[in-house]
Amino acid sequence: MNNWMIDKTHDEARQGEAFTSELLNKDQFNKHFYIESYGCAMNFADSEVVASILQQEKIGSTPDLNKADIILINTCSIREKAEEKIRKRLTEFRQLKKQNPGLIIGILGCMAERLKGDLLEEEKLVDIVVGPDAYRSLPQLIEEAETGQKAVNVLLSREETYADISPIRLNSNGINAFVSIMRGCNNMCSFCVVPFTRGRERSRSAVSIVAECEALLNEGYREVTLLGQNVDSYHWIDDTIGNTVSFAKLLEKVALVSPLLRVRFSTSHPKDITDEVLFTMKKYENICNYIHLPVQSGSTRMLEIMNRTYSREWYIDKFNRIKEIIPDCGISTDLIAGFCSETEDDHTASLSLMEYCKYDLAYMYYYSERPGTLAARKYEDDIPLETKKRRLQELVALHRIHSLESMQKDVGKTFKVLIEGTSKKNEDEFYGRNDQNKVVVFPKMNFNKGEYVMVKIHSCTAGTLLGKAID
Repeated sequence: MNNWMIDKTHDEARQGEAFTSELLNKDQFNKHFYIESYGCAMNFADSEVVASILQQEKIGSTPDLNKADIILINTCSIREKAEEKIRKRLTEFRQLKKQNPGLIIGILGCMAERLKGDLLEEEKLVDIVVGPDAYRSLPQLIEEAETGQKAVNVLLSREETYADISPIRLNSNGINAFVSIMRGCNNMCSFCVVPFTRGRERSRSAVSIVAECEALLNEGYREVTLLGQNVDSYHWIDDTIGNTVSFAKLLEKVALVSPLLRVRFSTSHPKDITDEVLFTMKKYENICNYIHLPVQSGSTRMLEIMNRTYSREWYIDKFNRIKEIIPDCGISTDLIAGFCSETEDDHTASLSLMEYCKYDLAYMYYYSERPGTLAARKYEDDIPLETKKRRLQELVALHRIHSLESMQKDVGKTFKVLIEGTSKKNEDEFYGRNDQNKVVVFPKMNFNKGEYVMVKIHSCTAGTLLGKAID
């Protein structure tokens, strides 16, 4: 999903991006909402579910903040910096509230689930607080807020909550779409707040996922990204025939929708990705050869403290197995600098693991303690901030070298690229991505958005392949 900055994590790279769309036939709506999404792709996908729920109640979206009756912020709690940005954004809405006392302001998502009452008490302008599993109740909560009452619903569910809802694609390019296949997480990594904000794992029916992908294909979309906190733990039992659908089987079902529909997925926990998944990827040309495989640290001691359930050596074996089955597979990762008790030797172990794997993409950040997590309860956040930042910069600097090397290896090769749109830097060029999730830019010629073209690479930067389409 995207040409993310290499020195930021998957969820931070898109923070601050307004995720809005103005629906057609505005006269059919009684009210309008404006929504911004922060954080991971799951949040952006959830915003599309919210748009669908509200449209059914004749509440349409608007890209104009000043024309909105309702302002919604879909939030992220992964790190303190994300929450700080959202609080700052709330203060910017205060003037709008003064000008329009009837304006409803709501906080959605992970931050809403984690902070609940604090948001209502500390941010007096917030009228609605809604957790990730409670979006169906938004119309009722809006009605309640319109009476002057504060409205809250942060109950978590044990079931898949939105399987029957067809998301409205917000800010869509008409080519790429997110499809949520599961919610929640059971892994309980000591640094992570997700199990507390999104609840336990529950998988969506394979039938509804395939139906959504078929509908997207018919609407002209040419790529879907299957989303989950840990897609490899997807598990659904088809009651009609009694068969269990694993993630590998789901991947196959989606790939068989059409060879024109390219399939990606994110994110994979190293302990759960199986040979069955890898061989399924290898079997189907329209399943992209790209895996996001977060390691978090190169030190076995740190991995144990993080409760990642694998060692450095085990991770390397998994990395090698992926490359053995899919030699040209692009692999990206997440890395944390300065986790509790991290020594210089632990940090050096992370650098040496990077030297071994030479990741195509890496999302790196320094540790920030999240209240309620095992790490916050059990370990002292004892690494000075300046040390965290220095270690992070060392990780980033090394990855920039590897990223450029990875790009340079592709010069002279030819890739199948899905055209996603016009380059932001040059109106005469298209951009798209290859199988390995690398951005490719090339002259438009006579091609159109949504087409697959073969592009021969003639040069590169550290983050982009430059080429020319060939017949």
